[in-house]
Amino acid sequence: MNATREDVVREALTWIGTPFHDRAWVKGAGVDCLNLIIKVYAAVGLIEDFEPPAYSAQWFQHRDEPLFLSGLEKYAHRVEMAEPGDIAMFNFGRHAAHAAIILDHYTLLHAYKPAGEVLREPRSGHDHRLHSYWSVFP
Repeated sequence: MNATREDVVREALTWIGTPFHDRAWVKGAGVDCLNLIIKVYAAVGLIEDFEPPAYSAQWFQHRDEPLFLSGLEKYAHRVEMAEPGDIAMFNFGRHAAHAAIILDHYTLLHAYKPAGEVLREPRSGHDHRLHSYWSVFP
């Protein structure tokens, strides 16, 4: 399948309202930010679906290894400017440990623990934590 950026955005929007649950990956029942990224990109055929290795919900507060970025590097490459369908990584704890999908120039979508669900939010509300942008597209 030759998925497009629009396919990623369309699939991501179907997750809105899914409750936030650490280490979960079921649309409508529960998901965290890592599994949201995996499930959206797998659903449109850009990556193979997989279950990530077991991880503590607080790993980013107690470990120096950038586990999320190390895993992301296997599927995506860092870009300077994000386009719809790309991934934004945000600093939480010791390093980049939270991901969101870019919907458009002004909006992102993420499974956000403080909100308790997957939601659409202004990108500008998270600029202070922005670490980097990543893309699975060439």
